[in-house]
Amino acid sequence: MADTGKVVLITGGGSGMGREAARRFAAEGATVALFDVNTAGMAETVGTFDSIHSWTVDMTDFPAVCAAVREVEEQLGPVERLYNCAAIMPFGKLVEQDNAIIHKQMAINYGGLVNITQAVLPGMLQRGRGDFVSFASMAGLIPMLLTGAYTASKFAVVAFTETLYHENRDSGVRFACVCPPAVATPLLQQGKDTAWPRMLDSQSAPIKPRIVIEAVEDGLKRGKFFIFPTRDSKIGALMRRLLPGLIWKQVHQVEGF
Repeated sequence: MADTGKVVLITGGGSGMGREAARRFAAEGATVALFDVNTAGMAETVGTFDSIHSWTVDMTDFPAVCAAVREVEEQLGPVERLYNCAAIMPFGKLVEQDNAIIHKQMAINYGGLVNITQAVLPGMLQRGRGDFVSFASMAGLIPMLLTGAYTASKFAVVAFTETLYHENRDSGVRFACVCPPAVATPLLQQGKDTAWPRMLDSQSAPIKPRIVIEAVEDGLKRGKFFIFPTRDSKIGALMRRLLPGLIWKQVHQVEGF
């Protein structure tokens, strides 16, 4: 972050991308608020940083999210940057996956974004400034066998964030929708513990979280809305738009069904 002293709110701050971002921004002088249901994980994120603060919040509970945002702004100041990282990622065939798990992914991955948006963005719009960073995924652009529920939630994240940007593009708030490939965070283990697609093993190794965060910072400075952290992700987005049938052909060949 170019400016120190800003208040950054990070959902999913108990591990992975949220933890990486929190520690980076705190080291740069920002005040950081974490939201997560993982209280122990957030304590690890906080570590020895006096400038990182945590709230145990269920992102699917809109009144609780709103109450927590009010507390953050009363105690720390107005939220000037939002990093919405909260997500879950269990995989499986759609007709076989537990019905409740499919709905839970949509409730957290998409519903959580809706909730934090309506709790935080009005204040940013009123002040005429702020950074709104929504973490989608390449899965939000390219569907894949065995990842249907997760992919559907990330498609929703992309559509919601893109519309949100266009509805408020002259507001002074900067918007970014981040679409990384697989990232080396604990989230990947949820997929591996359920129904890991061979297609993911055929791709490049998961990238480090810092690469994604650096891409976000660069994208915000350059006024980019869609942020693709790697060359492969940029190519994948282009191929999805131009040659969707070719991508599906490759997916079926790799998965074997």
